[in-house]
Amino acid sequence: MPDTPHAAQTARNASFLSPLPLFFVLLWSSGFIVAKFGLPYAPPLTFLLLRFLGVLVFLVPAVLVLRAPWPHGKIGHIALAGLLVQAGYLIGVWCAIKQGMPAGLSALIVGMQPILTAFAAPLIGEKVLPRQWLGLLFGIGGVGLVVAAKIQLVGLSPDAILLCVLALFSITAGTLYQKHHCPQFDLRVGTVIQFAASTIVVLPLAMYFEGLGPDFAAVQWTPRFVGALLWSVLGLSIGAIFLLFALIRRNDATQVTSLMYLTPPTTAIMAWLMFGEAFNALGMAGMALAVTGVIFVVKKSK
Repeated sequence: MPDTPHAAQTARNASFLSPLPLFFVLLWSSGFIVAKFGLPYAPPLTFLLLRFLGVLVFLVPAVLVLRAPWPHGKIGHIALAGLLVQAGYLIGVWCAIKQGMPAGLSALIVGMQPILTAFAAPLIGEKVLPRQWLGLLFGIGGVGLVVAAKIQLVGLSPDAILLCVLALFSITAGTLYQKHHCPQFDLRVGTVIQFAASTIVVLPLAMYFEGLGPDFAAVQWTPRFVGALLWSVLGLSIGAIFLLFALIRRNDATQVTSLMYLTPPTTAIMAWLMFGEAFNALGMAGMALAVTGVIFVVKKSK
């Protein structure tokens, strides 16, 4: 018997509630922790350039040896989506943190992505149900509670806020663009294309704004920095991005971006465990509200 639309949707929901999204949230949430470890030892654009090059060093040989299929006719779309999701998003967030943007406020601004995606979803033929809108509002409320105690506006530069807002629009546009124009491609080849394009963009920016030279003189190659760089390459730019692509391929964009609501609470717990940062009852209530919101979004009505 052929699959019905309802059966297909049920299968997608089942896959979305599998461990895959959980692993994605854990990996993605570690990004702010990596920034705290790595940015004291390298300028942000230089760090990102090394991160992008590291991805290419690992994946290009694998693509060549395994003869991964080349996505003919989609290269431009994949590259543009990568520039938005990788270069645009990461440049904005990392440069904002370097300029003094608190991680909590940065997470709150970027945490608006699910709402922004929901507003734009009709542009790619997706419908957001009333129950999902309620979940989106729960999610942003939960994020706000988690980071409320950590937000500090004193001395914060408008440039840092602008960079975070640009990062928000960049990753939202990139997610929607990829979902619409190139949801299906070999993950290995697609990742190489996206990070190669991002490298081409970040390299001249690092040379111009940070005085990057061939000796990478601004980098302090401490064990802490090397560890942060390796995790950025393997855990974030390969592991988390592969999972993100898989989720985009199999689920609605609004469902995928709703997982971003779980990032600030998870990051707060990581920071509490690793750095002793405060995580109080208000934060736990916010986390519960954010989780409730995500459940409302991913479990569509029949």
